[in-house]
Amino acid sequence: MKQYVVARPLYSEDAFADEHEKIHRHHKTLRHHVKQYFTCDLKRAKNAALSLLPFIGWMRIYQLKEWLLSDIVSGVSTGLVAVLQGLAYSLLASLPPWYGLFTAFFPVIIYFFLGTSRHISVGAFPVLSLMVGAVVTRLVPDEGPPINITGFEGLTSDEQRVMVAASVTFLMGIMQLAMGLLQVGFIVMYLSDTLVSGFTTAAAIHILVSQLKFVLGLVVPGLSGPLSIIYKIFVQIEKTNVCDLVTSILIMVVVFIVKEINDRYKAKLPVPIPIEVIMTVIACGVSYAFNFRVIYKVDVVGRIPVGYESPMAPNMQIFGETAVEAFPMAIVGFAVAFSVAKVYSVKHDYIIDGNQELIAFGASNIVGAAFKSFAASTALSRSAVQESTGGKTQIAGLLSALIVMVVTLAIGFLLEPLPKSVLGAVVIVNLKGMLMQIREVPYLWRRDRPDCVVWVVTCLASILLGLDLGLAVGLGIELLTVVFRAQFPRCSVLANITGTDIYKDRKDYMSIYEPEGVKIFRIPSPIFFANIDFFRGKLVGFNPLRVLRKRNKALRTIRKLLKKGELQMTSVISFKCSGPIEESEDESNMEELDQPSDFKDLPVQVNWNSELPANIQVPRVDVHSLILDFSAVSFLDISALKGLKAALKELIRVEVEVYIVACDEYILEKLHSCKFFDDEVKSSMFFLTLHDAMLHILEKHPVNSEKTKVCEKV
Repeated sequence: MKQYVVARPLYSEDAFADEHEKIHRHHKTLRHHVKQYFTCDLKRAKNAALSLLPFIGWMRIYQLKEWLLSDIVSGVSTGLVAVLQGLAYSLLASLPPWYGLFTAFFPVIIYFFLGTSRHISVGAFPVLSLMVGAVVTRLVPDEGPPINITGFEGLTSDEQRVMVAASVTFLMGIMQLAMGLLQVGFIVMYLSDTLVSGFTTAAAIHILVSQLKFVLGLVVPGLSGPLSIIYKIFVQIEKTNVCDLVTSILIMVVVFIVKEINDRYKAKLPVPIPIEVIMTVIACGVSYAFNFRVIYKVDVVGRIPVGYESPMAPNMQIFGETAVEAFPMAIVGFAVAFSVAKVYSVKHDYIIDGNQELIAFGASNIVGAAFKSFAASTALSRSAVQESTGGKTQIAGLLSALIVMVVTLAIGFLLEPLPKSVLGAVVIVNLKGMLMQIREVPYLWRRDRPDCVVWVVTCLASILLGLDLGLAVGLGIELLTVVFRAQFPRCSVLANITGTDIYKDRKDYMSIYEPEGVKIFRIPSPIFFANIDFFRGKLVGFNPLRVLRKRNKALRTIRKLLKKGELQMTSVISFKCSGPIEESEDESNMEELDQPSDFKDLPVQVNWNSELPANIQVPRVDVHSLILDFSAVSFLDISALKGLKAALKELIRVEVEVYIVACDEYILEKLHSCKFFDDEVKSSMFFLTLHDAMLHILEKHPVNSEKTKVCEKV
């Protein structure tokens, strides 16, 4: 085993600072930062342009011969999938199917110029589509009149729904754009993988239930929650359209099997088999040939208008009605897209910018909403197609948008006989990844129960309360777990591993050395207003203020007895009592009892651990030295600083020497600037390392033991 030997002086923080000169660093002032932010030169303007238009950066390095063919293949494949998913996810948004084609076109064009990810496929995302659908059906329900909105006059139900979807998408885009301009992309960090997993699993259940009406061919009014929909389906289950049911089951089985083949043999297949597209084409042909719509009463996509509709201004009254729903949509849309983009950026070694992504999606949704598309983000399955088929840049995305445009302008009529049950079946099969996330629960329960609680509560709340409230509840529970972990951390008492300068939890090792009267307490988290009292209660296992008051009351009693001659001193550390004595119960002037013990008018200092005169009881203190390991303490707030100083004074006044080790330089500077040190709490109590403090204590309080010698040899 390799060994090393170091010979150096024993350092306190003061001694180390005296011996080693520090470099004085000039910290920039707020004025300097503001001036630098508003300073403009050629280099800064160039960087700003590249940041705002990231496509310039990768276009300059585009390898035409190596990348173009891959991007073309990827773009065509992704475009076909985008057409199908656009139609399917429009049903989730409670809109006519062809509006999904708009979502697969306009946002993609804008993201091409503004986005930093080269591999994600922008467009409809099932969770967002469902959230849009919840807003749409709330304002324009299936049964009953719509909510009173100025601008609904003279519009059909579908047109009213399109206005609601476009307006809430526009508002969502404004929120994303504002967050990007304000540089708050970090907000997505508060959505942990556990929370997102629980939320998307609940969303998958919502989506699954919402598609059952298409799979069974039923008319289910309203979209008021999965339990309500299940009840409404169960009530009219006898009206199931057998043709829709058989078609859906057949589609789901075939698509599921082929997708499994794609996953198992993806290394051998040049491109994944586009089974959804193949089955859609077959379903269209069969439906047209056998006239499913007339003969079997199958609900089909129906007429798809040729071309794009004229732009539309958002409705301001709808903004007020949907602001609460738009914000979680903005967060969820960005969080999902950013997490997918991050996976591919790591895989292909390039950098993505969270704030620029917010700007890109904000602008995409604003422009898309103006042309009547609904909320856009990214879908993992579609992005996987774009990346796995060889896509290198967003040129693949641009080509996928061109495929969608061809369908919209020229061949959309071919999709008119497509049964909606086929779209529902495709949506359900693509939920497999999200639904299988439920397998994480047993793992989380075994490994991290607070995270498991976050997952379960987020999922249940999102199912029962709706996706927007469920997300808020999940975020609240997640922040509570963070607070509780920081407020009640796992503290430990350390001991020296015999023969080394290493200190570990005393409960974990057998060969340890603990000098009598020395306690090493490790603080494993930042100290702030919420946990300072918790730490004070854990430090030494007794209340030093109570001990100090008992001692001062005992001193007050001893002085009275000495003055009356009822107590005689027999040695420097003991007393002789001439009769029974009652301890004074005078609790007046408690402030004096909290002051340091004063022995000035006594000929000796009282040994509080020896036997005191009759009826004078003072708690014994077996600790003479306390070492606080600050190696994991990253910051102290003002409340914690005051509480720490009070705790140190209480310990010092009951003759417990306190040493603080491995303190961060930033914290030391803060202690000095806040006038932390005084006649009682001195800077000399700070030591560089735990072992420095231990050797200092052993030198001050020698212990004749072989173990001590072993410890000091290190």
